[in-house]
Amino acid sequence: QQWSSSSASGGFKSLKRVKIHPHTVTPGVHTHFPQPGDDGYDDAPSFEDFGSFLEETSDRKQLTESKKWPLTLFGSRDKEKDTGAAKGVGEQLASFSEASVSASRLMWVGLLGAALAHGCLILLTRVASERFGLGPLFLVVVRSVVQLVSVAVPLHRGENPFGPEGYRLRLICYGIAYSLALCSAYSSLTFVSSGNATTTWRLATTAFSATLAFLLLEERLGLGDGITLAAGLCGLGLVLLPTTDESNTDLPTDPVVFWRGAFGWSLSALAGLWMALALVGYRSLKERVGVGTALFTVSWTGCLLAPACLALTDEGWSWPISAPGWALVLGVVACSVAAFLGITHALTRIHPALVSASQSLEVPVAMLLHLTTLPVLPSAPEVVGNVMVLLSVGWLVAVKLLPSRGGGRRQREEYEEILDSPIK
Repeated sequence: QQWSSSSASGGFKSLKRVKIHPHTVTPGVHTHFPQPGDDGYDDAPSFEDFGSFLEETSDRKQLTESKKWPLTLFGSRDKEKDTGAAKGVGEQLASFSEASVSASRLMWVGLLGAALAHGCLILLTRVASERFGLGPLFLVVVRSVVQLVSVAVPLHRGENPFGPEGYRLRLICYGIAYSLALCSAYSSLTFVSSGNATTTWRLATTAFSATLAFLLLEERLGLGDGITLAAGLCGLGLVLLPTTDESNTDLPTDPVVFWRGAFGWSLSALAGLWMALALVGYRSLKERVGVGTALFTVSWTGCLLAPACLALTDEGWSWPISAPGWALVLGVVACSVAAFLGITHALTRIHPALVSASQSLEVPVAMLLHLTTLPVLPSAPEVVGNVMVLLSVGWLVAVKLLPSRGGGRRQREEYEEILDSPIK
């Protein structure tokens, strides 16, 4: 109950009792109540009269009057109205749910496609190095130059390809972090095997993404997601376990070989840190920067950093001299673009650590592709680790896509609770 004063005849002030029933506030009715001192306040009707007016014109009154209609063939008209309203609410909730599930399915299909593209990218990079003498950093330079055509996407949409004002510095930092991750990861292939470098890179990226997202964006993982992510990390750790030949300590260790390996492992871990920073950085820019603008940013920063890293490592330039070599280079570019699009689109919807964890699927994919070209049996820890990665990614996708029991009922109850609330 609310009390307000108004001036009455004779100069005395009388109290008017204000009684606003919760059900008199209906959706779509926006009423301004005159306040003391406003023009026309003294001539305004009392709130008791206004409340009765609303009672007479409210939806409740209309529903009450509709009950006086004669019964139709299949029931009264008020029942038909209630049924139609409930059906409309149900159809809206169903359409929202279907749209959300459809978008989630497309996103996860894109993520799994990106993981397959990453697995193919690992194989193509190894074949380009072994059969055509193409260095990994040279491939980064070529893919960065070709991807510059992505500038057409923001220009077509009338956007600035360097990002909106106020966010350009953060966008440049994102591009630098992504390019440094690529340069570090591909440079590590010179010192360690592609399998170890890729696994270390993915493990570090997932772990650092979860940590940095919590520290910088305050985004936390749920208990189920954390357990699934931990299982995937354990699987990657098993893949990294040394084989019997690598762990043989009877043979003397060459210091040069040891330090080269240590430097390669360090570069892989550093690449994971840079990639985690890039994922978290785009996650903070998802509402301002489109996927096309992000691809162009990564491309032009890669054109600057990749040649510099190429000069530092003294890798040298080696152009393909045959049609299969150029086809291989174009395949590398296509796979890299597909993987980038799938990952970047997913960052607009889910946690960066979950995006990186889904890309762990590239490790078993690369192992299977490696077996097709070079039939070498993997060790037992590698098999167990890859199976754990497959199960963790499969469980993650299944949990995110399968509808929970009572989900539709819960959404309907929340919707009806909002409709029944006195405050709209």
